[in-house]
Amino acid sequence: MHNILQQHNHQHCIDDALARARELCQRRQVKFTRIREQVLACVWANHQPVGAYTILEEIAKDSDRRPAPPTVYRALDFLLENGLVHRIASLNAFVGCKNPNHHHQGHFLICRQCRNAIELDTDVINSAINAAATQHGFAVEAPCVEVVGCCANCQELSDNE
Repeated sequence: MHNILQQHNHQHCIDDALARARELCQRRQVKFTRIREQVLACVWANHQPVGAYTILEEIAKDSDRRPAPPTVYRALDFLLENGLVHRIASLNAFVGCKNPNHHHQGHFLICRQCRNAIELDTDVINSAINAAATQHGFAVEAPCVEVVGCCANCQELSDNE
């Protein structure tokens, strides 16, 4: 399994995410500015949650001017509002949404070793959360499940050591 992950082409993920974002923004008639594009590309650069200041540093590498932190935060807010990224609260970081055309809350498996985040988009989790909330008279606003553990790739690497 680790060979598959090592051969993974992140540029393909970036290109797909940017194409989906352009199409979604055009359909919603909202602007997909250059900074928003740069921030989304940074988020999709790998499958690890990335913080705002890391994004800021990456954008600064490719530019002669370093954008101000509020610029990156505004871009992240736009991407969140439009379902193009998810926020991983426990890490104060962001990951790309694999299905921005379908409104959903993100649930994640987060590897504590390689930090990859795997998005789960399943109605089973949402149903379980809603059922438990109803049982307790609780009104759910933003369900998000973050499960920390060890991915198959890291388990395999540990087994081979």
